[in-house]
Amino acid sequence: MEFLSSLGVGFDAALTFSNLGIALLGAFLGTMMGALPGLGPANGVAILIPIAFSIGLGPLPSLILMTSVYYGAMYGGRISSILLNIPGDEPAMMTCLDGYPMARKGMAGEALSLSGIASFIGAIAATFGLALLAPQLVKIALLFGPAEYFALFTIAFATLGGISSTNQAKAAFAAAFGLAIAMIGVDTQTGVQRFTFGEVHLFDGIDFLIAIVGLFALSEVFVFLEHRGSDAHKDESIGKIGRIVAPWSMIRSCIPTFGRSTIIGFLSGVLPGAGASLGSFLSYSVEKQIVDPSGKTFGKGDPRGVAAPEVGNNAAAGGALVPMLALGVPGSGTTAVLLAVLLSLNITPGPLLFSQNPDVVWGLIAALFIANVMLLILNIPLVGLFSRVLLVPVHILMPLVAMVSFVGIYGISGSSFDLILMVLFGVVGWLFRKLDIPLVPIILGILLGNEMEVNLRRAMTLSDGDWLTLVGSPLAITLWVLAIIGFVAPMVFGRKVKKAIAEESDEIAVGD
Repeated sequence: MEFLSSLGVGFDAALTFSNLGIALLGAFLGTMMGALPGLGPANGVAILIPIAFSIGLGPLPSLILMTSVYYGAMYGGRISSILLNIPGDEPAMMTCLDGYPMARKGMAGEALSLSGIASFIGAIAATFGLALLAPQLVKIALLFGPAEYFALFTIAFATLGGISSTNQAKAAFAAAFGLAIAMIGVDTQTGVQRFTFGEVHLFDGIDFLIAIVGLFALSEVFVFLEHRGSDAHKDESIGKIGRIVAPWSMIRSCIPTFGRSTIIGFLSGVLPGAGASLGSFLSYSVEKQIVDPSGKTFGKGDPRGVAAPEVGNNAAAGGALVPMLALGVPGSGTTAVLLAVLLSLNITPGPLLFSQNPDVVWGLIAALFIANVMLLILNIPLVGLFSRVLLVPVHILMPLVAMVSFVGIYGISGSSFDLILMVLFGVVGWLFRKLDIPLVPIILGILLGNEMEVNLRRAMTLSDGDWLTLVGSPLAITLWVLAIIGFVAPMVFGRKVKKAIAEESDEIAVGD
């Protein structure tokens, strides 16, 4: 009963004309951004952050816009996967395996329609899971003290490489780089300047919005400049998708797939660092082992091979919001960007969020339900329009991204120094991407660095400087064990996961 009343409060807040319009706009823009190869949900949200703040949106409308873009981009990622065999982002990689063969058989419309339905089912189920699980996780989080929170933040950094990563050293370096940036500014406890070099603009530290837009959006522009805007993937056949509604017989055959992949995807999303990529891969792999162990239909255009990864990655996207809202620890790269939005709005995710800002958090959950219904309505009749987005020349798209970044950041701060910083972060992001150094740990280091330092200092103060207080409770010990496992697991299993994904892709290539 408490769940229904809380959800009712959320729908009261979300069901306004302006919020519905914002959700529709976010869903539309997110789908278009997700369809463009290389952008993905994290970049899509990062690009729109300056706009949301420069036009003065309040906390709930801002979150509705960003989460609608998030879910929209997850939906849109399958368009280029199916039509071009080019994944819009990493989680959409598995959709290529059967989606593109379906398109080559003249079933592109059915594949796109089925993937839209699968995305809706996975996202709606994950939103229900978020509404049910997050408040329960909050009750556990209330047991946390400073030492436990410090260990929890350590888990976030330890697992950021993700289970599909094999180079944890680069992830650790990126996290350390982000923590070093978080130390810039005047120490709030001692008043000592740290790494400011006498520059007045750095006394308040570096705004993480500047870092996010520079590292994600501007670095994409620099990558474009490096490759001189190759549009080799453009194809005149894009948009000729035929029938746009999947037949009921095809949908009915995928119903068991929907159920299995939803559970796998949601659990993958809840695990910090696993995210949508693992949810998509596991959903596809499990489904193949269950329904086609001999490999006779999967990889050759089996609709279940499209449904499984789409349900899995969208369920994982919703699951990743659970630790972000309940504990303040993002479960994926995009939720790390959403965490920055919350902090910018002076809303601190964690155990007190559900009691101090119930209208915001339940309004957000209600808006997720609304946005997913809108996305289902948009993605079936307008799939031809969204596929046409792939024809937009990159040399037109990238200048627009740069313009939005500069205008948005200047609109927030009105400081030319911040624009220079943003460009520097863009260069750093471009360089790190060339070196295959992940960018998300940098963002998380900037976001959580100060809070991590505060909790460490509190723990030391309460224990009179005894470092053993960091492992002074069973809960703290459990968290440290999880952090160690999270850091070591990618080195043990990551290579196997990447090898399995590569083998799947190779099988399809040979079959073609």
